[in-house]
Amino acid sequence: MREWILDGHKEWRTNVYGQVKSWLDGGLQPRAVTRDLDWGVPVPVEGAEGKVLYVWFDAPIGYISNTKELLPDDWEKWWKSEDTRLVHFIGKDNIVFHCIVFPSMLKAYGGYILPENVPANEFLNLEGDKISTSRGWAVWAHEYLRDFPGKQDVMRYVLTANAPETKDNDFSWKDFQTRNNSELVAVFGNFVNRAIVLTHKYFGGKVPACGQLEDIDREVLAEVPRLKASIENNIENYRFREALKDAMSIARLGNKYISDTEPWKVAKTDMDRTSTILNVSLQICADLAVAFEPFTPFSCEKLRNMLKADNLSWDILGRPTILPAGHVLGDAELLFAKIEDADIDIQLARLDTIRKEREAEAAAEAAKDVAPQKEDCSFDDFSKMDIRTATVLEAERVPKTDKLLKLTIDTGIDKRTIVSGIAEYYSPEQMLGKQICILANLQPRTIRGIESRGMILMAKQGDGKMRFITPQDALSNGAEIG
Repeated sequence: MREWILDGHKEWRTNVYGQVKSWLDGGLQPRAVTRDLDWGVPVPVEGAEGKVLYVWFDAPIGYISNTKELLPDDWEKWWKSEDTRLVHFIGKDNIVFHCIVFPSMLKAYGGYILPENVPANEFLNLEGDKISTSRGWAVWAHEYLRDFPGKQDVMRYVLTANAPETKDNDFSWKDFQTRNNSELVAVFGNFVNRAIVLTHKYFGGKVPACGQLEDIDREVLAEVPRLKASIENNIENYRFREALKDAMSIARLGNKYISDTEPWKVAKTDMDRTSTILNVSLQICADLAVAFEPFTPFSCEKLRNMLKADNLSWDILGRPTILPAGHVLGDAELLFAKIEDADIDIQLARLDTIRKEREAEAAAEAAKDVAPQKEDCSFDDFSKMDIRTATVLEAERVPKTDKLLKLTIDTGIDKRTIVSGIAEYYSPEQMLGKQICILANLQPRTIRGIESRGMILMAKQGDGKMRFITPQDALSNGAEIG
């Protein structure tokens, strides 16, 4: 793919290079569109040897090249026709490129339309941690399809319901399971199954006639067009999560309707009323086959097969007579299947393994920074060291130095001065009142004209920052450590 992006659309690229040159000649800082890297597209501007175009300045050309590759005969209508509505769906980290850089390139070249809208989502995390394919912290499509065969729509549904449209959101396997079992299975699938199974039971699989409507029938049928309008409005304004909620509201409406009307009980005494209830229920099933098509296309195809209704278009959504009386239905099937705890445990165990591997790698990397052990010393050598607790009373920077602090400390046996090279990690204000550990009997040493009597015990690890060695609980000054 990268080859035809680089080689294709040469006329565009030549013009963009010329535009880059004019921008540079006009005073644009090269850093804005170039990088000093050993890979990429060289900048064909005198004096820019060794520089390449910044990948996100160059990459948008690939969108056009891709269209030309797929549609060589009519690609231009998608990028140049004033009748085309160009919309960029992106993540928030690419906003500047799609709202400033790429439109500027299109405008500079001329003859191309500009994006009408650039809907940008926030970030979606995985189990509370940032998704990273390089670290393996992701849900891989091929693994998902292997572990959950036939459940493409479940993932589509959950990702849409959980879309980070206005703020960062989190995908979790438990939420995935709950949404499938409590919404797709218990609401959508349950309603469809009851309506079709009961129709087969009482009317031989044929859509029964709709008799005299009661208030509950009229109310439920009137609600569907309202929800249809809301779905349309939300989709047109890129609020796909809200549009999905509207579609599920139709399923909830049908599920509640069939539960409230109880056709399995009514059939014992009034088949005419049962006929009407199931007719209304089947019309709602047809509505669902249309309303959910943008979100769960595989399941909607399955539903259309059960309804034996292939030619369902958006404009019929909400009509009370989508399926005519006498229309023969197909066999009832489960639209969605329950996901068991064991299935989710496998996914969580896989992530737990990845997490532990990452922690082990981090620990191994940190271990590389650990200094080797020094040569052995005797107990007598160790016992000569007088290590005590102390508290910092005063702290100030040593003039004309960047790293030195002058500390006045209370050792419990006296008050003394220690000069320490920690100013790049701690300010004088941070040191006041801090309890520390010191080597009290280190021979005095004059540093920048200041007699320093002792050494502070500190640790240093991979990030280079010095950290204090302090007692877990506050101790009196002068407490011996050993």
